[in-house]
Formats: sequence, structure tokens, C-alpha cells
Amino acid sequence: MKLDPPLAQAVLLRRYKRFLADIEAPSGEAFTIHCPNTGSMKNCWVEHSPCWYSDSGNPKRKYRHTLEVTTTPEGALAGVNTGRANALVEEAIGSGVVAELQGYAGLRREVRYGAENSRIDLLLSGEPGDCYVEVKNVTLAEGARGLFPDAVSSRGAKHLRELQKLAEGGVRAVLFYCVQHTGIETVEAAREIDPGYAAALDEAVAAGVEVLAYRAKIGASEIALAENIPFIQ
Repeated sequence: MKLDPPLAQAVLLRRYKRFLADIEAPSGEAFTIHCPNTGSMKNCWVEHSPCWYSDSGNPKRKYRHTLEVTTTPEGALAGVNTGRANALVEEAIGSGVVAELQGYAGLRREVRYGAENSRIDLLLSGEPGDCYVEVKNVTLAEGARGLFPDAVSSRGAKHLRELQKLAEGGVRAVLFYCVQHTGIETVEAAREIDPGYAAALDEAVAAGVEVLAYRAKIGASEIALAENIPFIQ
């Protein structure tokens, strides 16, 4: 995903009220920007550290700038704009980076499905049959271990139930961890944070749901999924 114009660098002063962050530009000007992340952002930012943000160019927007990348306490980079995850995965599939999801001719986004009235992030179709792909953005790290979710997620457990039902019916179902964190080497369920999600994930995998994890390279001019990393159950 090429970023044009490139992200601008600043200093992250604080994140608050879930969707707001205060930053300081190189000029010394401090202002408030939008933080597009509903999670806790645990372990993926620290006060007075470098961050990068985008500019919508829309002066009518209340907060025209958006927080995109933060620096973790360990010095890694974390992509905190969860709205980019689906596009990153779609791009990686289309460019052939995700070897496991090749051979599909069609791709649809946000398709309704399931008994719990969900929307699948990506629905692939073609000669291999349909493939339902649910995307999750991973930024929580403990050392090199990537963990999901970073807060209790009833929505995440719901999606796992829906994927499990597909797999039990013989339909290919994939949980895709989009790892926007340069320090993460493996991905697993955050069992201590959300035991319910971890249990649902175990059941889904046992029923045939596939789990993929790909890590992104992160820079001011480009963010893109680059390599597969292990999922640890």
C-alpha cells in the first residue's frame, strides 16, 4: 500500500477518549488528531515517542489528521489504523504474497452471512469454491509474541463461531491475522486477556478453520504485508 503523500512524523503526547490523540509537530505546534483504533492499544505506544500521521486534506473534518503508526516501548513500529487491515490483506492476496489464498477469480467485501448476521471481511470465489476470510489487526506484543485481542472481544468470539459453522459445513473458512507490528515473530490468542475468545478459537481450529498470520513492513511511504509468521495454538 503506497502512501501518497507519505505519512508525516510527529511526537505522540497522549492518547485518550479512545479516538483522540495529541501530537506535536516538528515546528512545535501541538494539535489533536483522530485515533482510528477501538482497542486498548496496550504495549504499542509510549508518551513522547515518534509517531506518524496522515492528512485527509479536508479542512471541514473536525479532526482532519489521523494517527497511523506509533513507536512501541521496545522501539518497534505499530500500525494502529485498524481501518487499513482489510485493504492490506486484499492487496497482499492480489499481489500473490499470500500463497495460501491464490487461485480465486472473484473477491467481494463485507458480505452478509451466518446465523448471527455477520459480515465477512473478504469473500473469495472461483474454481476452488468459496473462501470466507475474517481479518483481525494485531498490534499487542509481549516480547516477540503477538497476541489477539488486546481487550475482551465478544465480537471476535462471534466471528469465530460463524467461521466454525462454515467449516463444519465443508466451506473454507480462514482467520487472517494482519500483523502491523515490526517486532512480532509469532501470533497466538491472548488467553489471559480474553479466555472466552481463546476457547472459541480452539474450537474453531478443531472444526477446520484455518489461521494465517502475515507481518507488515511499515514505513512512511508504504505499509504492506511482507511475510508469513507462525500461528501458535
